[in-house]
Amino acid sequence: MRADAARNRARVLQVAREQLAMGDDSLMLNTIARLAGVGVGTVYRHFPNRHALLEALMAERFQQLVDEARAAAAGAEEDAPASLRRLLRFTLGRMLDDAGFAAVLESAGGADAQTSALRADLDGALAELLDRARRAGAIRYGIEADDVRRLLCGIGHAVRSGGDDAAHAETYLDVLLEGLRPPR
Repeated sequence: MRADAARNRARVLQVAREQLAMGDDSLMLNTIARLAGVGVGTVYRHFPNRHALLEALMAERFQQLVDEARAAAAGAEEDAPASLRRLLRFTLGRMLDDAGFAAVLESAGGADAQTSALRADLDGALAELLDRARRAGAIRYGIEADDVRRLLCGIGHAVRSGGDDAAHAETYLDVLLEGLRPPR
């Protein structure tokens, strides 16, 4: 990327972050272009749509989730189910705190290369954690990382649609974990 293009991209991201910080989550690309002092075409060249911009903004948070998942997988030898619970609670908390992050985690496709790589890293760490929990007899066979991520996104949606009640989040998380156990 040319130096001027990199500066323009950084400026667009900075303005978009400022808009989010001020409570404007619309991320209107035309508005961001005007506020960043660049042409609309410049914004669309870097971010073809609102979701692409959101993915770029959430990359750091997504990386933090991947790091948390790797740490959970690495430390799961002693108590894989407890590590899984901590990871899911951490992820759900992030989703409920940041609707933009939740939208990126929930999106099924259209991800840019960085988001796709982060999703693959997350699924890899989660798969390792699930394998350890499965060996411990705590997780049923046939449940994969993508399944857990989708179910957790469903919980996030259920909590948000019900008024963001933290008590419901914990109850729903308990139901999910119980459902992941092998049949009795």
